[in-house]
Amino acid sequence: MTGRLVIAGLGPGADALVTPEVSAALAEATDVIGYTPYVARVAERPGLVRHPSGNRVEMDRSQHALALAAEGRRVVVVSSGDPGVFAMAAAVFEAVEAGPDHWRALDIRVLPGITAMLAAAARAGAPLGHDFCAINLSDNLKPRALVEKRLRLAVEADFAMAFYNPRSASRPEGFERTLSLLSGLCRDDRPVIFARAVSTPDEEIRVVPLSRCRADMADMRTVVIVGSSATRIIERDGPPIVYTPRSAPA
Repeated sequence: MTGRLVIAGLGPGADALVTPEVSAALAEATDVIGYTPYVARVAERPGLVRHPSGNRVEMDRSQHALALAAEGRRVVVVSSGDPGVFAMAAAVFEAVEAGPDHWRALDIRVLPGITAMLAAAARAGAPLGHDFCAINLSDNLKPRALVEKRLRLAVEADFAMAFYNPRSASRPEGFERTLSLLSGLCRDDRPVIFARAVSTPDEEIRVVPLSRCRADMADMRTVVIVGSSATRIIERDGPPIVYTPRSAPA
């Protein structure tokens, strides 16, 4: 049997948002590897071995997957959302670059998924309708000073911004600092979307002006989208529509 490694995105949570391409890869897999909550989303079946592991062991997980594929197994490494957005695809390729030469000859494929910021944006309207950026607010793999530099430059460039990993239980002060920085640089009425657990039964979408944002509105299951200076809100019966026009003034 010829081994292969697929790095797949399971989407934001709902089974309906897993692509047919990813479902087909999972149906052919002999092994599924990933963070425990994501592996739990893959149903058990005969012939499939599931390898759950904890958070922050991405390199160990990647090396394990590559070693199994080199033995001839059909391995799928799963991430939530899209595997190339703050997820496992980069970790696997870091392991390939640092690993033995024969790993470079493996059949490795990346299968995209619906990343959380796109699912959240769709729920709210079209807040990413013009230029935007995504920033991981976690300082686990980069210094806090770099996070804040990128925030300042993104505001200066007037991007809409999508924030991943905004507020962890161990470092709640990081998001407080983010809100304080934004408050000093942006108008108080800048629209902010807090989208938690999108497409799951726990989904919650809140749209508030920057002046009313609190750090405890976010956790690690929340994507936060901050509009640009041009982002608009259409009030109506029911949830408002948030969108950023396709053009920018000269």
